[in-house]
Amino acid sequence: MDFGRNRAKIYSSLLELISQGIPCSLTIVTGTYGSTPQKPGSAAIIGEAGLISGTIGGGATENAVIQSAKENIRVHQSQLFNFNLQNDISVTNASICGGGMQILLDAQPEKSISVFQEIESSNRARIPGVLITRSSDSGSGSIHIERHWITSVHSTGFDTLKPEIASVVSELLSDSGSGNCREFKPEKPEDGPAQTYFLERIDPLPRLVIAGAGHICKALSHLGKLLDFEVIVWDDRPEYANPENLPEADQILSGNVEEGFSEIELDANSYLVIVTRGHNQDAHVLKHFIGSAARYIGMIGSKRKIIQVRDKFLGEGWATREQWDKIYTPVGLQINSQSVQEIAVSIAAQLILVRGNANA
Repeated sequence: MDFGRNRAKIYSSLLELISQGIPCSLTIVTGTYGSTPQKPGSAAIIGEAGLISGTIGGGATENAVIQSAKENIRVHQSQLFNFNLQNDISVTNASICGGGMQILLDAQPEKSISVFQEIESSNRARIPGVLITRSSDSGSGSIHIERHWITSVHSTGFDTLKPEIASVVSELLSDSGSGNCREFKPEKPEDGPAQTYFLERIDPLPRLVIAGAGHICKALSHLGKLLDFEVIVWDDRPEYANPENLPEADQILSGNVEEGFSEIELDANSYLVIVTRGHNQDAHVLKHFIGSAARYIGMIGSKRKIIQVRDKFLGEGWATREQWDKIYTPVGLQINSQSVQEIAVSIAAQLILVRGNANA
């Protein structure tokens, strides 16, 4: 799981572990140079028995971090590590990527539980924010960690930030691109410890809305959860729109199109897949959302159906040519898919492609 892309997921998982009283370490790549297996923001949760979830790149580096984390959990100490990945290929159990990584190892994340709760609350309200992690050298190789959460509607403490830090926070809040992590090391004060700031923008999980709860939806909702989407499914048939049929959906909507989608607004972090039981209903859903800000709208259908629907939408003035040209139809990448599962995989692959291009 790439927690560099969906950071909200790791903080949600971490909060659950803390609430259960499970000792763990939050490990984050805060800086890199040269060729490295992961970028800043990539993260892992490590427990007393080893890796729980996430990754900071695998291989020898991750194994070394896991061993350090297990020891740090035992002695309740956090550290900032620097790893050289420029070893020769002949060196056994060593990294040879050619670059280097700085990794923050927080062995007591429970001290920041109130901040993680704020992040979870913002995620549920679909409000992005910036997490500020300040590490201070406390001597003997250990560090003290302090965190703050700032959003456009929750700016407590913003006025007390150093001007250069506040400037970066403002920049990150206005930019949702992939380069949404920053490291800042102010000059060491004469009468205080050296400090390092790591700032990361955290967006709510991308929202995957599936219209139609048939066989393709069941397979796609499963893949959507694996790919860290918040999965919402709508169908007007109660026998399909229920938790027993859709155990992996985060939210299930029912009723007609207007009723079912009355409280759903698709933003630029939303992806809509239309796979209802008939072309009339497909068109009804598409008409409801074609003017939305959704990053992706895909609709299933044969070439003949698509031509007919397109002509109807353009002829009736339900969509402009520009709006129609943004629709992915036939939905999914062309991989010669035949079965329901293969069709779902083709759609999921297209979602990954669009999401990746948006963050490139």
